[in-house]
Amino acid sequence: MKRSYLFLATGFEEVEAIAPVDALRRAGMEVTIVAINKERLVTGANGITVAADEVLAGVNLEDADWLICPGGMPGATNLRANEVLCEALKAHYEKGGRIAAICASPAVVLATLGILKGKKATAYPGFEEQLKEAGATHVEGRVVVDGNIITANGPSSALPFAYAIIAETLGEAKADEIATGMLYK
Repeated sequence: MKRSYLFLATGFEEVEAIAPVDALRRAGMEVTIVAINKERLVTGANGITVAADEVLAGVNLEDADWLICPGGMPGATNLRANEVLCEALKAHYEKGGRIAAICASPAVVLATLGILKGKKATAYPGFEEQLKEAGATHVEGRVVVDGNIITANGPSSALPFAYAIIAETLGEAKADEIATGMLYK
């Protein structure tokens, strides 16, 4: 199984990062938490500091399965400001790679990179126009899957977001197994 990568920038939404990593790892997926700056310790929007597994400069994303962007502000803005990450996201998308983003990141990161053009997507309320301006079709809902792109609308959707990634990777049965084990279902 290929490795997936979740990116942390200062001001990330903690639950949108940790809950998906937890669920994906329970499903047996290999997930590396990557700090986009030079330090492995990254502080989220609510003051919780997380130790990433790696820093962006130390990872090779060429063989990635999923590239995952949590939201939060200014976390999403900080992800978008990192040119190395943005180039990696565009390259991954152009080769048909899978990308997932939640909360502000679908609009602030993916839409601005042209990744959502012609796609159905959701984002945190208030970002609908940014999606539309980028050529995406805004869909109300917790999680939207459109081909190789998964978007979700916010913190309370962190687990359904993770289960959608699991379902796309390992099948609905595995996603249901993990959701049931976590008492979500």
